[in-house]
Amino acid sequence: MKKDTIHIESRTERLSTVRDFVSAAAKDFGFSEEDVGKITLAVDEACTNIIKHAYANNPSKDIAITVSGLDRAFEISILDHGVTFNPLDVPRPDLKEYRAHPRRGGLGVHLMRSLMDKVEYEIVPGKQNEVRLTKYLAN
Repeated sequence: MKKDTIHIESRTERLSTVRDFVSAAAKDFGFSEEDVGKITLAVDEACTNIIKHAYANNPSKDIAITVSGLDRAFEISILDHGVTFNPLDVPRPDLKEYRAHPRRGGLGVHLMRSLMDKVEYEIVPGKQNEVRLTKYLAN
């Protein structure tokens, strides 16, 4: 599979473009509909976090999404130039507590970790942030 990249403005209205792009690439790679849904949701969460937190809803910023596949590994790289974020600072959520006191948000990193096989962050302060999401194709 060749690498393919799209750039979007940091607007939630552009998330449907990202979902369509990632979904098509994951299907082409050979994932089941269920796995395509998981991958797409994880990417949607990552991009939403960038829009809301890294860019503080500034619609003029850029997000680059690259999909690539090698052997059985399908990887999505998401780049931004916003405020840095340390995922290690995000504690695992207490889901019982969350259900007892529902609120919007707060589960994005947990969802990405649950839906994907590997979630990696590379941060170059003042330059760029990258989140890499990897899903392996079952035999």
